[in-house]
Amino acid sequence: MKKFIVIITLATLGFYLGQTFYELGFGDARFEHGVKDIYLEKTVSELHVANTITSIIVSFRGFDTLGEVTVLFLAATALGGILYKRRHHVGDRSVLFSASRIVRSGSKLLFPAVILLGVYVFVHGHLSPGGGFQGGTIVATGFLLMLLAYENFKVSHHVLSYIESFAGIFFVLFGLAGFYNGGTFLENFMPVGTMNNLFSGGVIPIIYILVGFKVAAELTGLIYTVLHEKD
Repeated sequence: MKKFIVIITLATLGFYLGQTFYELGFGDARFEHGVKDIYLEKTVSELHVANTITSIIVSFRGFDTLGEVTVLFLAATALGGILYKRRHHVGDRSVLFSASRIVRSGSKLLFPAVILLGVYVFVHGHLSPGGGFQGGTIVATGFLLMLLAYENFKVSHHVLSYIESFAGIFFVLFGLAGFYNGGTFLENFMPVGTMNNLFSGGVIPIIYILVGFKVAAELTGLIYTVLHEKD
């Protein structure tokens, strides 16, 4: 009976979703000019941002981005809470493999380069492909590399918590500042500068930097917790 109900529910949902997409009429003339043209125009004329995707994610659809960051935080918190009682003592950690001296030396050389690349990606998110989520993930990958190569490599959960909290709070504060003078959430209220310059785009690069630190802290803490799980 349960399987029958699930099948009927999915079939009904699929029918209405298919009908909705069919009625949209992709390729019709009414879609030649619309929201996309506003995004493309205002990205250059008002925000002076070279990456249109960035302006959409951080400015025009900034409230959605706040929701995505919140979901990531809740997922990391939930998994950390589940594994908390299964962790080793501080300093003890599950060892996936015994790293050789070559691997350890290579990891030590690559670590600062990986961190620098991640920071570069989220700092230049408004100028080139990339952004806070991508850059933060790269930074967390650098810490994963060191955790795998060195058994005694430690990450302070207190520092990660402060970074994550700081980034999240200021994300919301900058978003609320957009209501100044009757604006909307995350609407730009700062000078936009000159297009293609690092100091341009108003609030957009600041938000992406905050997202980068927040994602890096959450993923690094999650990786550290998983590697400290008891066998």
